[in-house]
Amino acid sequence: MKAISLVVGIGILLWGGVFLLPGLLPGALAVAENNHGHEGFSPYVDQEGNISRPTGFRQNWVHLGTWYVPDNKQAVGPGFHAVYASPGTLEAYKNTGKFPDGAVLVKEIRAIKSKLLTTGNAHWAGDVKLWFVMIKDRKGRFPDSPIWGAGWGWALFKAGKPSVNVNHNWKRGGLSNCYGCHVPAKQTDWVYIEGYPTLRPQE
Repeated sequence: MKAISLVVGIGILLWGGVFLLPGLLPGALAVAENNHGHEGFSPYVDQEGNISRPTGFRQNWVHLGTWYVPDNKQAVGPGFHAVYASPGTLEAYKNTGKFPDGAVLVKEIRAIKSKLLTTGNAHWAGDVKLWFVMIKDRKGRFPDSPIWGAGWGWALFKAGKPSVNVNHNWKRGGLSNCYGCHVPAKQTDWVYIEGYPTLRPQE
């Protein structure tokens, strides 16, 4: 009985059949990696609005869906585009139909690998090429920052320099021209939700 009281007293929770401290739950693991962020908003945003790339999302976040963009002359960013959402985002979206303040979306773009296998001409994800990061800001915290706009923070990280956001303006600039790519999805909060079956109510 003393042992049980001790467990309850220090607030250990049962998750998936394993005892874990609340601070070590999978969702907490995903956000604890970068705890120097903007107070009360996001661990991936500093006081000036600079955005850092989350890590551990593949293991600890929710996979929303994957796009396949064939490598042809029409493609701007060919590859496998796998998109992940930070803990709590899925539940909030299904309850309200909106992305909550502080929600983080990470799109990881990988090269296309292919080979004729017994199942047919198979294609799969190769090495990482880029990461796109979007962070929902419902309060307009950084009105003077060119990487924040339309209710989101926008960032782009290349595989060779994963700690450097090479997006300097969300409305301008080559591959990091977030506006040009996302304006067709303006009516759905700038996100192509049709590509994310995990967000659908019946899923």
